[in-house]
This record gives sequence, structure tokens and C-alpha cells, in this order.
Amino acid sequence: MNWDKDAIFKALSDSTRRLILDELSDRNEQTLYELTVRLITKHNLSISRQAIAKHLSVLEDAGLVISKRKGKYRVIFFNNEPLRNLLKRWIE
Repeated sequence: MNWDKDAIFKALSDSTRRLILDELSDRNEQTLYELTVRLITKHNLSISRQAIAKHLSVLEDAGLVISKRKGKYRVIFFNNEPLRNLLKRWIE
């Protein structure tokens, strides 16, 4: 798949979004609530679930996260393929 490089760089330009990706790479497959709790307790962020949802939207537009319904919850997954493809072009 061909991801938009500008969308990837825009998504990575924000420190909160990078923290979200760090948390998802540490423990993939989290709900919005679980992710919010981890960001608040582990990183002392003062952030609402709505703000995290907006960040997740940017990350999803860039292809860096995927969300899927599991029962009544939406679960968020880290997708590192866009980063691999982007870096592969420069490294190889």
C-alpha cells in the first residue's frame, strides 16, 4: 500500500501522538479508555479522551493506527507498515 508521506510526518510531528504510538507499541490492542489511563498515569498528561480521539484520528489518517470493533468496544492497533515502507526507501 502507498501511504501519504506528508500525513505520516504530520502525525509524527506531535509529541502526544508519538507517546500514543509508544504506548501502542508497548502494549498493542487497547481501547480508548485504556490508552487514556496509561497516558495519564504513566506520562502525567492532562488530556481528555476526546483529545486523544482527535490525535488517533490523525494517526489513523496516516495509516499508523487501525481501529476495529470488538463487541461493544473499539480497539486500537499500532500499524508500523507505513513507517517501515518510508524508512525502507532511505535505508536500502
